[in-house]
Amino acid sequence: MQAYRYIVNVDEKGKLGALEVPVELRRSKVEVIIVPLKSDEDIDLLSASQSSMNFWENEIDDQVWNNV
Repeated sequence: MQAYRYIVNVDEKGKLGALEVPVELRRSKVEVIIVPLKSDEDIDLLSASQSSMNFWENEIDDQVWNNV
């Protein structure tokens, strides 16, 4: 399953801005999770918390920790 992430603005009436989804999502169900981002710092913090774990996937750790 492919995940998609969008950041959109909410207008003064409480409606989400226009969001165009990829063709493969049309006519399907999606889950929407609302995370209020009040500043650019909030966006940076959220992005950092979702960063890749590839740093921890390396051959040296596998050799050491997998044999403990």
